[in-house]
Amino acid sequence: MDRLSAMKIFVRVVEAGSFSVVAKENTTTQSAVSKQVAALEAHLGVKLLSRSTRALSLTEEGETFLPEARRLVADFEAAELRLRSGRTRLTGWLRVAASVGYGRLVLMPQVRSFLALHPDLHIDLRLNDGFTDLIEQGLDVAVRLGDLPDSSLVARKVGEWRRLLVAHHAYFEGLPNGGPPLRHPRDLAAHNCIVYTEVSTLNVWEFVGADGEVARARVTGKLQTNSSEAIRAAALSGLGLCHAPDWLLREELASGELTTLLPEWQSRTTPIHAVYPAHRRNVAKIDAFIAHISA
Repeated sequence: MDRLSAMKIFVRVVEAGSFSVVAKENTTTQSAVSKQVAALEAHLGVKLLSRSTRALSLTEEGETFLPEARRLVADFEAAELRLRSGRTRLTGWLRVAASVGYGRLVLMPQVRSFLALHPDLHIDLRLNDGFTDLIEQGLDVAVRLGDLPDSSLVARKVGEWRRLLVAHHAYFEGLPNGGPPLRHPRDLAAHNCIVYTEVSTLNVWEFVGADGEVARARVTGKLQTNSSEAIRAAALSGLGLCHAPDWLLREELASGELTTLLPEWQSRTTPIHAVYPAHRRNVAKIDAFIAHISA
């Protein structure tokens, strides 16, 4: 058994939630994929997946092993990319899509370092906070934040993020006596909250306490917007509280401009995927790009 290949298969099965999807991606049979995972389980001496006719789920051991498997696979792919970059010449255009805020703050530094590795390559970066149809627009790969709908696209997980509840000190300074107390998510109802409209939950913010308690707060405020950049600007101006992605506010939190509120209440982690059409021709470019942003 090739343990690395088996780990790659295991990670993809978890991400896809299906043996058949992974079999299709690898042009093999569902039975062959299942045998790879079974061989890995036999080698480790634990059960990683619980299988039923309707769904797959991770066992406790699988939950523990998954992040390590992802790290090992990503490390190998990054090392392989570094080795290949010295002798593989990627040329032409790679067309990449992402949301505006994530593209500017997170993806651009990765694009810059990727182009440094491949000086003969050109990247067409399309940033849009709305839905982008890769096939209709002739794009090679998109970076998408959040759970994915079922589709014909191949998806590979490249990271995770979570929302943070934050505010600027000017918000509280502008309220009588520093504003209403904020000790529990339910207290958000008394505060001015900046609402992002490009999520299905809209003005319902969900939190998980240290003891596992789930709290959902229905919030209101004077501003709602479909722009993550506007959310960031509004929070920095002291307009209200926001529940925004950690990657959007990383610099401001590090500098102390913004403060994290209710730190004992966390949001759930959300996956980041790179997706591409199954029959896209520029496979070498796509693989190299995904390996680079994963690492």
